[in-house]
Amino acid sequence: MPLTYWLEHAWLGARTASGILLTAGADGRIASLTEGVPSPPPGAEILRGLTLPGLANAHSHAFHRALRAATQRARGTFWTWRETMYAVAARLTPDTYHRLARAVYAEMALGGITAVGEFHYVHHQPDGARYADPNAMGEALTEAAREAGLRITLLDTAYLSSGFGAPPEPHQLRFGDGDADAWARRVDRLRGDAHTVVGAAIHSVRAVPADQLATVAAWAADRGAPLHVHLSEQPAENEACLAAHGMTPTRLLHEHGVLGPRATGVHNTHLTDEDIRLIGSSGTGTCMCPTTERDLADGIGPAVALQEAGSPLSLGSDSHAVLDLFEEARALELDERLRTRTRGHWTAAALLEAASPGGHAALGRPDAGRLVPGAPADFTTLALDTVRTAGHGPALGAETAVFAGSAADVRHTVVGGEHVVRDGRHTRVADPAALLAETIAALHTEGTDARA
Repeated sequence: MPLTYWLEHAWLGARTASGILLTAGADGRIASLTEGVPSPPPGAEILRGLTLPGLANAHSHAFHRALRAATQRARGTFWTWRETMYAVAARLTPDTYHRLARAVYAEMALGGITAVGEFHYVHHQPDGARYADPNAMGEALTEAAREAGLRITLLDTAYLSSGFGAPPEPHQLRFGDGDADAWARRVDRLRGDAHTVVGAAIHSVRAVPADQLATVAAWAADRGAPLHVHLSEQPAENEACLAAHGMTPTRLLHEHGVLGPRATGVHNTHLTDEDIRLIGSSGTGTCMCPTTERDLADGIGPAVALQEAGSPLSLGSDSHAVLDLFEEARALELDERLRTRTRGHWTAAALLEAASPGGHAALGRPDAGRLVPGAPADFTTLALDTVRTAGHGPALGAETAVFAGSAADVRHTVVGGEHVVRDGRHTRVADPAALLAETIAALHTEGTDARA
């Protein structure tokens, strides 16, 4: 029997409509969408507020959630921040990672996110030894997302070097597989389904030797899988790449066949004009993570120029210093205003495009992110009567969502036609805040056994 939802107001991609009757079939897809239904029929689930397609968090490191607030007591740099990150990573086990990720993904669902791209590189035991199941950590993440009600694209990450061919440092041993062929053999054992897309990632040009980039790219191409890469996040990476290879990271990726329509560069911050041309002309996507980029003082990337060159935009919360896709969308525009001292680089509709269909496409789900028959029945409802969103109602629904709303204003999240968040409460994870507090406290306790 199909599930029926009555949407008080809905964003349909270019306009807001009111009185929408939506049915979801047993396959978890939208079966029908009828406008102009003034009141909910008997038995329909009532969603009051503005319903949007489910948001896509295109770049996540779930364990970084344990760093929120813990890295704010000193000035430091991106590179000193990494030391705290390594310390937390060293304490993860399949069980603790599952528990933490389940809470993080529940937090995402509470903020209207229905799909996440998990850039996953904590593969093995701290000394590099394999678990009995070599994909135990990745499986912990996919199961955590399933339990939290999110779809996941597991971007299994090749991380083979501490920098341009140098061997991994001790705290990086659990990230690596030795070489790209061994990485590919392990990842071949992962299986996707309606809930999970298995994709690939190159951690960065410093972490995958140049002569092994093509192996990772070929694995993704052979399977039609998404391929992501951290790209030019820091000037130091560019300088080291120029010293090692005589070219920028973008040019290096181009030379080894990494760029293309299934590829997404994450950050794309410090780029030359040629870099922008190569990314745009190849159809390579750009995932901007503004709240992390500002938290780490990375800089403001040339998102306008990239999009104009042909690079589709998506958004991610990355380190989860803030976990709010509305804030990421807002920050994309507001950071550009600060950089250029002009307003209006993107409309609210264009920012929602990046936050939903753009992100889903980057995660290998090009049919998602639209409220149309046949699309996945994944959507979220934002209240229009909170102290942040009250004022203009549905007439300026998109503008309210992007420039006034927040994750705290989400009232409902539906994935596959089923309520994951109802009236602001998660239906599957009883107390996400308590679970976050418990798991994060354990990860900051010395002596946690990471071999469990």
